[in-house]
Amino acid sequence: MPEDWQVAGFGLYLHWPFCQAKCPYCDFNSHVVSAIDQDRWQHAYLSEIARVGRETEGRVLRSVFFGGGTPSLMEPELVATVLDQVRATWTVANDCEITLEANPTSAEAGRFTGYRDAGVNRVSLGVQALNDTDLRALGRLHTAKEAMNAFDLARSVFERVSFDLIYARQGQTLEAWRAELGQALHLAVDHLSLYQLTIEEGTAFGDRFAAGKLRGLPDDDVAADMYFATQEMCEDAGFGAYEVSNHARPGQESRHNLIYWQSGDYAGIGPGAHGRLTLGGTRWGTDTPLGPMAWLRQVETTGSGEGARTVIDPLDRVTEFLLMGLRLVDGVSMARLSGLGGDIFMNNINGLIDSGQLVIDDGRLQVSSDYRPVLNAVLRGILAD
Repeated sequence: MPEDWQVAGFGLYLHWPFCQAKCPYCDFNSHVVSAIDQDRWQHAYLSEIARVGRETEGRVLRSVFFGGGTPSLMEPELVATVLDQVRATWTVANDCEITLEANPTSAEAGRFTGYRDAGVNRVSLGVQALNDTDLRALGRLHTAKEAMNAFDLARSVFERVSFDLIYARQGQTLEAWRAELGQALHLAVDHLSLYQLTIEEGTAFGDRFAAGKLRGLPDDDVAADMYFATQEMCEDAGFGAYEVSNHARPGQESRHNLIYWQSGDYAGIGPGAHGRLTLGGTRWGTDTPLGPMAWLRQVETTGSGEGARTVIDPLDRVTEFLLMGLRLVDGVSMARLSGLGGDIFMNNINGLIDSGQLVIDDGRLQVSSDYRPVLNAVLRGILAD
């Protein structure tokens, strides 16, 4: 009988922690350094792939994701060597999705061609805004023209291209966002990630906000109007929402992210990378040191970049299943939820169905469209004691 994780499959996440500059809204594990020894990082990645491969021998790999940081700062030769090791370690699915995140400032024809030749078949561009004023406010190093040039280049090299935009920015009106989103939809190939600006503690924006110096943010009502306008415009353009912030043409959803949201297994390699691995019938949570040099030295001295593994107990397993799966418009399978022990939440779920916050459609539990903007509140209601 197949294990539960096999419903979604197995993927690999590789974290490249370096950026040219730290954006003021970013709370990801990214670092700015003056020099990078890419040969040293190559040895560490190859060592970690081999180590994880020994534990997951015989699996079919459905996706690889180079995230960061700014993976387009990796030399194409490094990406090629890593992917050669991946193919030597696992059986790779015929339709394996291999994504690399790129910034417009590091988009060069030679690099993109090199990544494609290495096996990358999907690029995700961090555009974030389509005008120079807002790009500067977001701390981005590229201009709108550079972003468009990078997008045109990516579209000429790769079959699949996604790009990110942030909305509810300082001084942004609903009308301005609708115009910008219309421009983005005219350009888009198959996938868009559209994120509402969130102010995170520990970021430059977070510090400014706490000091009362981050002015001009749209209020909650305007931000909600932007969200609903986004859903309507994307749907009309053939880019239906399949997740809270992600829109795609049919069949072009991010296969790698679907492994996360559908509670598959994934190995996380690199500083700060997390993973979920089912081994011997036990589901484990893996993590790694956040500091790039701490991770690198640990791999070199101990042969493993992981910290201590954590057993994901049955309650945590079903909680994660709901937290991740209900982000998807299609929601989660009721049969799978029950099989994982989710019946303990059925009283709460039934109450939320009665109040219109949840629905069951064709055997799948879903968040009602009107309540998707307050997903976290719905999830709290499901998981309440």
